Amino acid sequence: MIRFTTDNVAMPQLDEQRLCRWITSVAACYGKRVGDITYIFCNDDKILSVNREFLTHDYYTDVITFDYSCFPVISGDIFISLDTVMSNAQEQGSSFTDELHRIIIHGVLHLTGQADKTPETRLEMTRKENLALQQF
Repeated sequence: MIRFTTDNVAMPQLDEQRLCRWITSVAACYGKRVGDITYIFCNDDKILSVNREFLTHDYYTDVITFDYSCFPVISGDIFISLDTVMSNAQEQGSSFTDELHRIIIHGVLHLTGQADKTPETRLEMTRKENLALQQF
């Protein structure tokens, strides 16, 4: 089950059924099934707090994925800062909705095992995001 919730922000406009079908389809491309995934949309203050408390990182980010997967079922909590999604969209010259979709699928790609810690894996992550976005 895929859930969308908020923490101290308004829920963005989402076509939840379409997103759930898309997420399920992308996961299947990697040989995975969707279990329990919860998206928590929040603000920069909350994601910084999560980053500090659980990852000991002292910086803002757009997405934090907590992976509870048990092969081949992906499960996890995905925190998304809507503030950072908005600023990223402005920097990239894309719409808020397009950037939100990119970050939504970014979290799923992490759950399927894709990393993005090195320049090479970041390039591969971006390529996979773009492929997934084409499916949407």
